[in-house]
Amino acid sequence: MGQTGGRRILVTGALGQIGMELLEALSARYGSDSIIATDIRETDKLENLGIKFHKLDVLNKVELENLIKDFEVNEVYHLAALLSASGEKNPELCWKINMDGLVNICELSREYKFRIFAPSSIAVFGSDVRGVASQNSPLNPATIYGITKVSGELLAEYYHATHDVDIRGLRYPGLISWKVMPGGGTTDYAVEIFHAAVSGEKYTCFVNEKTTLPMMYMDDAIRATIELMEAPSEKLTVRGGYNLDCLSFTAEELYSAIKQSIPTFECDFKPDHRQEYADSWPDSTDGTKAEIDWGYRIEYDLKSMCSVMIKSLRQDVQ
Repeated sequence: MGQTGGRRILVTGALGQIGMELLEALSARYGSDSIIATDIRETDKLENLGIKFHKLDVLNKVELENLIKDFEVNEVYHLAALLSASGEKNPELCWKINMDGLVNICELSREYKFRIFAPSSIAVFGSDVRGVASQNSPLNPATIYGITKVSGELLAEYYHATHDVDIRGLRYPGLISWKVMPGGGTTDYAVEIFHAAVSGEKYTCFVNEKTTLPMMYMDDAIRATIELMEAPSEKLTVRGGYNLDCLSFTAEELYSAIKQSIPTFECDFKPDHRQEYADSWPDSTDGTKAEIDWGYRIEYDLKSMCSVMIKSLRQDVQ
């Protein structure tokens, strides 16, 4: 398989916040005919992209295998998962979806030899990691979602070392995008706040103003994902999840940055149960290993991200 040619790509969980934007990028890069999108929900949103869609439960290994065989898949972007805030409401379901789905993908890769992207998250870190988390910081998560991501990283390292499965992963920070609303994560406030500001509504933030979390504009995250999947396998020294250099700002700093463009915008801070999850994560992550191994560098800073978010949302509502 060349750098960009010969790809037959399956995307699970394709209708989520990351999936929809990843599909656009993959389609532009490799052609819509090379992609099949799947999700447990039905959709007609992909017709304009010309991407084939198949309703799929990743826990159904037989149906998953049939799709992989019929489409002759050689790459899987496995995005199907239950996120942090949603997972805390139903830990048993979170474990089942996040772990059993990944095991199904890894086991099928043993037989069909396709490359896997399986995302991890900053949720792998716990409250014992303060400030900047390094690649090798302790992994003691406080949420069931984080526990599944640590387990997923260990599975990835195991399947690569023991069964030669070509699996790759990133520890996604909070992702900020104007195209798709987020789906139940602790960092969702950083997207919701922009929608409220552009709509002229007051926003009540569910974390306190001093909360600092690793964040990234979605375009940087999608680029990191594709660049990692195109990197030569022999250059990769991490299989479970690379840290990425990312943005780091408080909720108050984000509010202030938005007010520079929308001076009338108002926001107050009323922390709820999600504050506890946010408090258990580091302020930022050190992505040196990703830069050394496959050359990744972040492009958007807080100012440029705010500018494009506000401009794009204003155009979208017109």
